[in-house]
This record gives sequence, C-alpha cells and structure tokens, in this order.
Amino acid sequence: MPFSTLISTTYHPSIFSKKTNPLSLSKNPPPSTTYHPSCIRSARDEPSNKVNKPITKSSKPDKSLNNLDRRDVLLGLGGLYGATLGRAEAAPITPPDFTTCKTATDNGPPTYCCPPSTTSKIKQWEFPSSSSLMRERKAAHLLTADEIKKYNQAVALMKELPLTDPRNFTQQANVHCAYCDGAYTQAGYTVELQVHASWLFFAWHRWYLYFYERILAKLLNDETLAIPFWNWDAADGMTMPAMFVDKLTPLYDCLRNANHQPPTLINLASTTTTDLTDPELILSNYATMYKQVVQKTTPSLFFGAAYSAGTAAEPGAGSVENVPHNIVHAWTGNPNPNTPNGEDMGILYSAARDPIFFAHHSNVDRLWTIWKTLSGKNRIDFTDTDYLDSSFLFYDENAELVQVKVSDALDPSKLRYGYQDVEILWETKPTTTTTATTTSMLPTKKALAKTLKKKAGEFGSNPRQLGSIIRATVKRPKKSRSKEEKENEEEILVVNLELSRDEFVKFDVYINAEGEKFGGPASSNFIGSSVHLPHSNVMKNMKVNTLLRLPLNEALEDLGAEGDDDVEVIIVPKAGKGEKITIKGIKIEIGV
Repeated sequence: MPFSTLISTTYHPSIFSKKTNPLSLSKNPPPSTTYHPSCIRSARDEPSNKVNKPITKSSKPDKSLNNLDRRDVLLGLGGLYGATLGRAEAAPITPPDFTTCKTATDNGPPTYCCPPSTTSKIKQWEFPSSSSLMRERKAAHLLTADEIKKYNQAVALMKELPLTDPRNFTQQANVHCAYCDGAYTQAGYTVELQVHASWLFFAWHRWYLYFYERILAKLLNDETLAIPFWNWDAADGMTMPAMFVDKLTPLYDCLRNANHQPPTLINLASTTTTDLTDPELILSNYATMYKQVVQKTTPSLFFGAAYSAGTAAEPGAGSVENVPHNIVHAWTGNPNPNTPNGEDMGILYSAARDPIFFAHHSNVDRLWTIWKTLSGKNRIDFTDTDYLDSSFLFYDENAELVQVKVSDALDPSKLRYGYQDVEILWETKPTTTTTATTTSMLPTKKALAKTLKKKAGEFGSNPRQLGSIIRATVKRPKKSRSKEEKENEEEILVVNLELSRDEFVKFDVYINAEGEKFGGPASSNFIGSSVHLPHSNVMKNMKVNTLLRLPLNEALEDLGAEGDDDVEVIIVPKAGKGEKITIKGIKIEIGV
C-alpha cells in the first residue's frame, strides 16, 4: 500500500541500520520502511547517488541521460550565455550549465546533488492565467485537521516518486543543495554560482517554493493545496509546528534539535539557551523582528548586496537572511556528534531534506510581501537590470525544465498565491533600553549624549581577528541630518569581514554601549547581527569576503547622538572560532 494512503490509517517507521541504502527502496515502500534518507543514516553516511551519476573528464555529457547537452542548454537559454560573456560591464546572473554540475560536498562521502536524467528541453516559463485559482498559504499552527492530512498526503506522494523523477522529494531537496553549496559555477566563468548572501536570496527561494508547491498540488490533483508557513514571528507560532513533529507522518525529520521540540519557544536572536521567561522571549522576538524588517528601510539593507555575472559569491546578506532566517535554520538542526554540522536544517547542503524547510521559507517569503507594505519611500524592489534579468532553471509540476527570471517573481499575486492575514505584533516600535537601563529611567537625549564616552580609537587599516570584543570609533560622513535627508537616505554602518565558509558564525553589533554588559534586541545600542550558515562543500576552508550593512538612523535618534562627529562601534563575538573571523574594516556611509 502506498505511503500516501497509510497516513489516513497508521504508519510505523522502523529503525534502519546505517548500512541500508535508501536508493534501493521501492517506489512504494511497505509500511515497515521509512524513506527519509536523513533518518536511516548518519549525516556522514551519504550514499553514492547512482541515479545522478556525475560527469567526469572521461565521460562526456549524454543528452539522453544525466544532463542536457551543453549546446542544448545554450540554445535553450536563447543565447543568453553568448550575449553576456566577454562583457566588461556587469551583467545579470544566468542559469547554470547543467553539464558542469559537480560534487557539492566533501563532508564524509561526497554528496552529488545534480539534476537526474532528463530529455527535457528548456522552456520559457509563462505566468498562470489571471483567472486561475488563488492559493492561500496559511499559518501551520492554524491549519485544520483536513488541511494537515492533505498536505501530508501530497508530501507522501512526492516521496513515493522514483528517484529518476526530478519532482521526487530527494531531488527537490537536491535543487537547494546544488544551487547553494558549490555544485554549479556561473555559466562562462570559473566563480561559484550561489543564491545566498546577496540580492538573489529572496527571489530564488520564491521560485523554489513556487515549483515545490505546484508539484505537490499536481500530485494530489488539488489546485487549492498551498505550503503552510511556520509563523515564528507570532507568539502562538514560536514553537515547531505540531504537524511537523508527528513521527508517524512524512513531515517528520529525526535530525532536529531534541532540546528545541515543543513546547520550547524559538529564540530568533540566538541559537543558544536563554534565561528569559517565555513572555520575555516573545517580546525579545518581536524586538528582533522590528529591527530586522521595519528598521531596514532600503532595498540594499533588506535584500542584500548586488551580485552580477562574473563576481564572487556572497557579497553580503540582507537583514532577514541574516536574522531570523539563519537563526531558525541553526536552531532547528541537530547538534549531536553524528551530525557535526547541524544536519539537516543547520547546514545548506542538507537543509531542504527536512520538510519543515519549506514552511520556514514560506514565512521568509511572507516577510518580503509585508516589508513592501510598510511605510517608507524606499521599500521597493531593485530596479537594476542585473537583478531583474537574473534567471534560473527549475523543473515544473510536469517535470519539464523551465527558465524563470527574477522580474517575474516580484508579485506573488501574479503567481496566484497569497498569505493568510494573521495578526502582526512587531510592526510598532518596542520599548527600548540603553545598555541595561530602560528609556523611562534615562536622562534627556542631550544629557545622555554628553555622558557617553568614546574610549576606543579608530579601527585603523590592519584587519583584526574576532577572538574577543572589538571596539572602534568610526567617523560619520555627516551629522545632524534633516528629517527629509533621513527619509531619503539611510546612514549605514558597513563592516567588511572575512569568514571561513565551513564555520557557523554569529556576532552582534552595538554602538555607543558602555561597560561589558550588553542588552539584547530591545536595546537601542543594539543595531544588528551577522549570522553565517556553514557550507560543507568542496571549497572547504575557503574564505568568504562579505559585507554586513546595518542602519543607524533610528539608533542615533534614540541615543541622542545625531549631532556627534563619530560613533563607537562594538562587535561582540557569539559563535564561531575567532581565528576564522576577520574584521577587515568598518566605515559609515549614506545611501539606499
């Protein structure tokens, strides 16, 4: 009996030995089997993928088997590669050449997550009819029993597809692995293609979820089916949704942090334990959301840094990708010795193996829609053609290969989906503190500004390893800006840093904070964090040079420091080895 029919009765997953190869399981496994690869092996026991055979120097691409012929790829993309190669100026990111796809990780046995066999030709994606059904993505904790049952059935059907089908759940998880962990280089270049830590993050993941959702709906033959969102920005949604922790369903993943199961509330600012009470943690999470979404008033702050053809990967993550996105990933993943990288959710190559990934990213996508509705003249999508014309390849619900563009993903209503209207309690400014003192106890802003002492010198030109707290005084380009100037442009702190890509990193940034005790997200001194998820790929130990950009307008107002010539910046390490984190420079600029 297919697993999709069993969830309406009973399902008893067994414990497999590490020697069991999930690739040998039948298309419709019996009730005594489980086919979640992560739950029948340790994270280091990655099976060799006989379905997705890698192309080596001694084996030419076979257009009828593993990958498309290179010429077919180039022609199918309408000559995009030829039009962009050799250009001195910037150009949009183009889809990867599947014939160059390679092993993604070397953490234990190599993970080969390239697309499966196909004879499909590349099609240009077309918008669905404006009269077609509008799907509603609902909060996972608010779904009815029938809605949960349908979603379980759809995911079960996806898992039952043969591994040769690109719509199979494992193959869908591999899409994220390939695009995010070094399996592709940019077409025509030798540099990595990466969809994290840049302005591509939101749009690529929107497309990824779109096709995942369309495949589920097709398999279930139900156009109303939609991905639920993990509503971790609301008090009632701050635990792992119950539908994903039921061990008798295909939504369960055994590689999750056992200490973070319900009723434990997530901490959106940290992956470590907290001594806050639940009501205090909820308020702290609201403060995190306010600072990461509401305070980020410009496209570059929210979406991330520009990323064009031929340029290095990971130029700089946007606010939400840093926090809470990366935090939720790391908080969910399993930290046990058998999963040293926090598999599944805690590292990019395996993150999408956990079905909760898609609910998590559904909420991330929802924040994009919310951000654009908030006040502020600069809350708009980028208009740069390098952004709008960037494109990717995905398999659609019919297992056909389609090319999509960023510009077509900007309006979810045109993709025929939207989000359930739930209460948002973090859009208004929270009660702030300065260091450890509430604002109601503070002297006037003018008096406060005079009492703050700049004890640190300038950062200088020499890089510093983040083995301990770094303090530096940074000159401001302009002080006492007018209200109109601040509405038009944000004053931005820019931290230039170098990281080891295989290291989980987190550090917090404060300004004008006294002493050695720092407040949390509700502190006016706190302006943001950098959180880096590890990439356990073939470029292990490779250094990543990236930027962290944090807004200053509101913090300077709260601290009464708008008239100061400079600010004291304090960088506080929270996670990661200090010798693998280098601060190369700190500056302040004004822009959007």
